Amino acid sequence: MNILYCSSEALPFAASGGLADVAGSLPRAINEEGGHECRVVMPYYGSIKPELKANCSFLTNFSVPVAWRNQYCGVFTSVVNGVTYYLLDNEYYFNRNGLYGFYDDAERFIFFSRAILELLHYIDFRPNVLSCNDWQTALVPVYYDIFYRYQPGYEDIKTVFTIHNIAYQGRYGMELLTDLMGIPQYHADILSYDGDVNFMKGAIETADKVTTVSPTYAQEILDPWFSHGLDRILVNKQYKLCGFLNGIDLDVYNPETDKAIAKNFSAKDKSGKAVCKQKLLEEMGVAPGNEPVIGIVTRFVSHKGLDLVKYVFEDIIRLGYKFAILGSGEKIYEDFFSEMKYRYPDRVGLRLGFVPDLSKRIYAGADMFLMPSQSEPCGLAQMIALRYGTIPIVRETGGLKDSIKDAGGYGGNGFTFKSYNAHDMLDACTRARSLYDNQVEWARLVSNAFLQDFSWKRSAQLYIGLYTDIH
Repeated sequence: MNILYCSSEALPFAASGGLADVAGSLPRAINEEGGHECRVVMPYYGSIKPELKANCSFLTNFSVPVAWRNQYCGVFTSVVNGVTYYLLDNEYYFNRNGLYGFYDDAERFIFFSRAILELLHYIDFRPNVLSCNDWQTALVPVYYDIFYRYQPGYEDIKTVFTIHNIAYQGRYGMELLTDLMGIPQYHADILSYDGDVNFMKGAIETADKVTTVSPTYAQEILDPWFSHGLDRILVNKQYKLCGFLNGIDLDVYNPETDKAIAKNFSAKDKSGKAVCKQKLLEEMGVAPGNEPVIGIVTRFVSHKGLDLVKYVFEDIIRLGYKFAILGSGEKIYEDFFSEMKYRYPDRVGLRLGFVPDLSKRIYAGADMFLMPSQSEPCGLAQMIALRYGTIPIVRETGGLKDSIKDAGGYGGNGFTFKSYNAHDMLDACTRARSLYDNQVEWARLVSNAFLQDFSWKRSAQLYIGLYTDIH
């Protein structure tokens, strides 16, 4: 089976978040399963590193209809880790600093979605499935349904749409239908939602299957609390909705070979983890010692649950914890953690910004990892933490609920709490501290953490099953 994976970002070429990790790992895992070929199509951004561009070869070019105008599209191709990438070039749309956040994002990704379908005329790869991701490629199943389904060479292509974060839907004014999309008014109902054009709604309407990045998130987005307004259409289309948990790259996150950490370690020889802990405390300017260390690596935004952390932070300090914190975002949280660092210089380490190598040292050196999110479609940090023998403390939502089971039960690999409540989170931290003081039980929990399998192989098998079912 041939799958064309459509994404606005993918490692190693361009990344702004978790979507790039998925698009850079899942196609490779699908190909490694054998019997299938998955290729990736993405924009040819100006910000792609020169050494990566040097490995791209020009393939062809063609024109793409954007309503009443035609726009140039060049096609570059590259092979990375056995995966063929098609990179679609238009300097006006994509030769900019950054991936998103421009006044014409709607037009840029209308062009990209239409270009993906036009591309099939010009490459020697006929996909059985177009696998699309988030609002930036949500128009691919819409355009296929309206314009391409009955064209020669396009017969019997199935479309899958994956929601990575339902908060970003691609909502714009209705004038886009004719001004930019070139979609006739009699098809307006496909995209119309609450008085706007909604790209994601159009994909939910027209795709053969809709997936999310965890089973629990697939259920949560049927609830108005999580759906950002899309629950009505999702409830109507839930017969085509399912959720598969993402994975992580076990080569990138491997404590046995990771060059970014102070000393390598493994499930069989954990001694290096203690070295990583003391080196982390030293790097973060925290007093040395054996007290438990909680790691936090996150964007400083409210939906990551930082209001809960603010409310009981000093209570957690009084339990005897130390902190290693890395992140940036809203000023209210940056100021709060800066103040805590000032008040408790021996117990709180803080680095504002994002330093990938430091994040790995926090995963490796911390004892626990705190993720009290309001919502978390999948979450990768809790999986990475387990890979490094660090025990997650999480709220039971989305992928956190699917991947972390409380240590109070059989097969537990972390500590969980249900309600979005600061004292429930504090209780989870208290239980974690109690178990930490019992070094035999704690060692058993850490050993169990190392046994967890969150490889892409498992996710790839689920997606292959889905693609096979619809085809």
